[in-house]
Amino acid sequence: MPGIDQVLSQAMGIPGVLGAGLIDWTSGLTLGTAGRAPHADHEATAADTADVVQAVARNATFDTAGTTGPPLEDIIITTGGGYHLIRFVDTAFDSQTYLYLWLDRAQANLAVARLRLRELAAGLVSG
Repeated sequence: MPGIDQVLSQAMGIPGVLGAGLIDWTSGLTLGTAGRAPHADHEATAADTADVVQAVARNATFDTAGTTGPPLEDIIITTGGGYHLIRFVDTAFDSQTYLYLWLDRAQANLAVARLRLRELAAGLVSG
């Protein structure tokens, strides 16, 4: 199983990625970061994205554990210059972490980034 630093290094190899992180969404704390962060602050970015994840998770329509429907896989936030991609790390335990990518909209391919991020999240929990 690759470590956090290795996964984040691989994430930085995705075309258009400006920054990446592994974040605990209950606390908003980073477990690891790579590259740049919006507003040059990884901790603030982690807290902001954790707020978004918590808001989505509270919505009765979505269930990250998959007990009432298909599990929530990712969240995409689109801004004028970029994409913010959040991918839940699905483990056998009640995982409360997600991988976060900040992508340059002019250089990134969102579909490719989503596929690679899915692979990286799976790699964090498999051997």
